Parts: sequence; C-alpha cells; structure tokens
Amino acid sequence: MNHHPHPAGQAGPAPAAGPVPKIWFITGASRGFGRVWTEAALQRGDKVAATARQRASIADFVDKYGANVLTLELDVTNPEQVKTAVARAHAHFGRLDVVLNNAGYSLVGTIEEAGLADIRALYETNVLGAVSVIQAALPLLRAQGHGHILGTSSNLGHVTLPVIGTYCSSKWAFEAIHESLAAEVAPFGIKVTIIEPGAYATEFGSPESLRFAAGLDVYTDFKNAFFADLRNLERGDPAATPPALFAVVDAEQPPLRLFLGSHNLPWVRTAYAERLATWEAWAAVANAAQSPVG
Repeated sequence: MNHHPHPAGQAGPAPAAGPVPKIWFITGASRGFGRVWTEAALQRGDKVAATARQRASIADFVDKYGANVLTLELDVTNPEQVKTAVARAHAHFGRLDVVLNNAGYSLVGTIEEAGLADIRALYETNVLGAVSVIQAALPLLRAQGHGHILGTSSNLGHVTLPVIGTYCSSKWAFEAIHESLAAEVAPFGIKVTIIEPGAYATEFGSPESLRFAAGLDVYTDFKNAFFADLRNLERGDPAATPPALFAVVDAEQPPLRLFLGSHNLPWVRTAYAERLATWEAWAAVANAAQSPVG
C-alpha cells in the first residue's frame, strides 16, 4: 500500500479500507451464474479470466471491459486444455486470487433410465472437470502463498430429488472432494468455499444445461408430476447473488459452505433431522454390530 506523507502537524484523514481488487478464473462463464458472476466481478473493478466451451459466447465481455478480462476457450473434460488455460490466465494477470469451478449440467432421467455412458459424461464435467481445474491451479496458488477455490454446488449436494438423482449424486461427490480439499490445502494459505444455490431463474433449465436420458413409459406419469411441481417452484433472481459471493471472497475467514437463497436451510435442516431420527431409532441394531474382536 502506498503511503502519502502529510505536512508536519497535519494527521490527514485515514484512507478508506476496501477490498483489494481480485483476479478470478471462472469456468462456465457463458451463461447462468457463471455469466452473472463474471459480469459482476468486472463491474466492481476486478479482473477475470473467463472461460467457456465456445469463446465466441463470451466475446462481449472484451467489448465491455477491455484489458480487465481474458477470454479463453475451455472444455473442462480436456485436462491438457485445462492446464494450458489456467497457466495462461496466471501468466497473463500475474496471479490468481479466486478460482471458481462453475461449469456443469444436469442429466434428467430416473436411475433406471440413465445410461451408464450418460452418467460417465456427467461426472466427466461436474466432478472430474472440477478436479482437473483444481489440480492445475494448486501448484500456482501454493507458490503464491494464497488463493481461494470456489465450487458451485447446489442445495442438492445435501438433499436429493427424484428424476435428477444422478445430478444430485455428482454434487454429493463434488461436496466431499471440496471438504477434503479444504483440510489438505489450508496449511498453504489456500481457502475453499462451496457455493450452494437453491432454485434460481438461470439458464440451468435450458437445453445447453440439460441432458435427457431415454425415457421408459412406466415412469411417464411420475415424471410429469415431478415436472409440474418444479414449474411451481419459487425461483430467486440470480442478479441478487453477487453481493453474497463477494462477501465470501473478501472475508478473512470465509465459510466452507454458503447457501444462496432462503429456502435451502429449512429443507436441509428437516432432511438432517430425519436422518438423525432414523439413525437414533436403529441405534441398538447398529451398536450390536460393534462386537469387539477377540
């Protein structure tokens, strides 16, 4: 920080303390939360390496924000492309403060309907793609001595819904990876936060963000009822979320998890209460299985 001396006897006003501008690396910046958060970071004066599968889909950021943004083509399922993009962003800006894994999509179909190839592809993006970005970034963040890894999960990383169970499972895996990661990288001064949005009016329901498993007639009525319930779900405005994200990245001690939206906590609280009640009810059976060896 630069200090400007004042003439003798004049203390002068103390400079206003504000967050230091951040440098971000964001995957999935072309739509949904990725686009909203990229734009918001640039608007507040931060710099962003924005990535998307098609670079043309994020070209407008360069027109608006010039040298403050670097756009890169990136398919997170291509590990070599991931390494190249992360290294290029770091070299371009000189450091990376925030690495935000946001790329992902949902597979629609019951567990019986979901093809194994479709499930593997889902995990390639939602889980392994995120791990590729983390593994590419960590040596650079460790050398810096600081960094903050953010991962876009979901309230469905704690609870599940039918018909999108494979998507939920990818977020449960995502949560476990980031929780373990947080303990592993804390000694290097690197922070980890899992961002868990509820239902928002983003493009997440668009064809680009959904894949559909081949349907079985036996589930048609069940799925129709499920989609009818989804249509009646109250959705939040994604434009209301950037202040929460900035509160996390600007915090000295950010949380491991942050819900976005007001509906998540009551739902998760109920789900965990039900789990605890079940475990308590079956505790005698469980404890009897602990017979010591010998």
